[in-house]
Amino acid sequence: MNPQFPIYIVSKGRAETRYTSKALERLRVPYHIVVEAKEFDAYAAVINPTKILILDKKYQDEYDTFDDLGTTKSKGPGAARNFAWDHAIKSGAKWHWVMDDNIRGWYRLNNNLKINCGDGTPFKVMEDFCLRYRNIAMAGPNYDYFAVRKRPLKPFTLNTRIYSCNLIRNDVPFRWRGRYNEDTDLSLRMLKAQWCTVQFYVFLQRKIPTQLVKGGNTADFYEKEGTLAKSKMQVAMHPDVSELVWRFGRAHHLVHYQQFKKNKLILKDNVSVPRGVNDYGLTLKE
Repeated sequence: MNPQFPIYIVSKGRAETRYTSKALERLRVPYHIVVEAKEFDAYAAVINPTKILILDKKYQDEYDTFDDLGTTKSKGPGAARNFAWDHAIKSGAKWHWVMDDNIRGWYRLNNNLKINCGDGTPFKVMEDFCLRYRNIAMAGPNYDYFAVRKRPLKPFTLNTRIYSCNLIRNDVPFRWRGRYNEDTDLSLRMLKAQWCTVQFYVFLQRKIPTQLVKGGNTADFYEKEGTLAKSKMQVAMHPDVSELVWRFGRAHHLVHYQQFKKNKLILKDNVSVPRGVNDYGLTLKE
């Protein structure tokens, strides 16, 4: 089983590791990987060139970094994500997936077990769930290390940030912005516009924690400047729901999502979801 919507990996400086690409290859799931022109040869040496998309430089030139630093430092992955979004629209897709390049795989969480997924079923299931509702703008699986397997968890949680493995509805009036924290910013702008986001626990992504893989933002930002700059930008973007805190020996941003719990899912008119076990064997509870 494969997803019905296109998958894009945004990658920079990680042709050798390419964790997400390798994971999707194992699952036999089709995808595109978006890279800068100067890195095409490095990626084409290890990935089928037909899967590689070269980032149109105008997306970098026109990208809203939410600061005045211009090209003095990397603009981050947001421009490539916007390129993928427009590419998906041109293909005729109603939604698209965009993923970071440091995901080792995906788990199915069930009965206190995290089971490795062997094909594209998790993506198809998450897509089918979102397509039942009129007002979901973005969804995705939580990180596996945020889901303690012997703790009771709901199948999903609503109206919080979606990170690293994002299923996005293409016709929502947003685009990625910000040199940092573009995931958090996009989630918050959607929620403030009264859309819903869905973070799944029934499926989890095996994401390698930030700063542990060379390349990407690790090389461009965190090895040079730590986490203070990105945390300060988050507070500047959304001061009404964000604050700067010190945790785990470094600066972090803390975002308060409680006010968005009032955003309720709205079923499409022709959809009825019975309680109990659904077609995928997942039990939905109040």
